[in-house]
Amino acid sequence: MSVGPDLPVLFRRLHPDVEPPVYAHPGDAGADLRCREAFTLAPGERRLVGTGLAIALPDGYAAFVHPRSGLAARSGVTVVNAPGTVDAGYRGEIRVCLLNTDPRQPVAFAAGDRIAQLVVQQVSRVRFVAADELPDSVRGFGGHGSTGGTSGG
Repeated sequence: MSVGPDLPVLFRRLHPDVEPPVYAHPGDAGADLRCREAFTLAPGERRLVGTGLAIALPDGYAAFVHPRSGLAARSGVTVVNAPGTVDAGYRGEIRVCLLNTDPRQPVAFAAGDRIAQLVVQQVSRVRFVAADELPDSVRGFGGHGSTGGTSGG
């Protein structure tokens, strides 16, 4: 079932051989981002990796750079600041801060390898209003780990 027409997002190739973000399958939320040059991540190393692309998002939208689940599962490579945020007004190169979490194995990438996913979402601007007290909620003050989730708590 189609929700409506695709949102047009202008992109610019900053390097001639760079491919635009592409959805691997119909219905995918994230479009694959590729690296523009070959590199190797040593165990525990992080690196800011260029995609060779710049985009122009419409006002009211942002793009979020997420790790690729297969890359994380196979090689332990993730996005350090996941998700990275690309604001509507940013026109520079989309770069991805990758981290090799494997303690022993380096991971090699060739130019054009898929390194992350780009998810574009509509976002709201808000006006923060100071208050002496906040209204009650079901969750209340429960924070990190307050709902359990492991056999230990």
